[in-house]
Amino acid sequence: MGTNICHFLSNKLPVRSLMAAAFTIASLTAASAQAVTPPPTPTAITPQAGNTAFLVGHAHGSQGYTCLPTTNGGTSWTVNNARPEATLFTDVFGQPVQIITHFLSINENPLPGVSVPLSGNATWQSSFDTSKVWASAIGSINGGTDLESCPNNGAIPCLLLQSLGSEKGPTGGRLLFNTTFVQRLNTRGGAAPTTACTVGQTILVPYSADYYFYKKDQ
Repeated sequence: MGTNICHFLSNKLPVRSLMAAAFTIASLTAASAQAVTPPPTPTAITPQAGNTAFLVGHAHGSQGYTCLPTTNGGTSWTVNNARPEATLFTDVFGQPVQIITHFLSINENPLPGVSVPLSGNATWQSSFDTSKVWASAIGSINGGTDLESCPNNGAIPCLLLQSLGSEKGPTGGRLLFNTTFVQRLNTRGGAAPTTACTVGQTILVPYSADYYFYKKDQ
């Protein structure tokens, strides 16, 4: 990981910034070498045996909702799924360092047999080597239903997402390339409004969560 990040930053940063960047890279490399230990989770949001968490990011961002007509003639904020936009951080010596961005995008490298929706899939992209993973939810529990992994009432659900495809960065970066599952845990906020709305109205609801990234055991 350290070599790919260093190569990326050396081409992007002015010389005066490289010493600080190198310090951050070394710190991140050390952090990534440490064991990542997700909290115990209910079966519905637990990855299959044979996969191990290798990275965690603490996300801050928003869930975007659009008011659309319903089949019964009304309107609702939840006709379509929310649009996530978030930045994931890790702590380096007590300071938050951006490592990943989270958004919706079209899956550009789907796994065999995967259909690509025009609305896009949940996407995570490394801030260092621009590798990506696309994933879709296969398990869910409501906020406030598990004290260890999803304790906050009224928050968006905690999820287990399975990879639908991934992509290396332009210089071969692989930070997220081998991701098999993603867990969204410890959610806070982000739930759709319950108020009446007018078609076309949009709203961004702040949220935070912890995202755990898994890969197959060697």
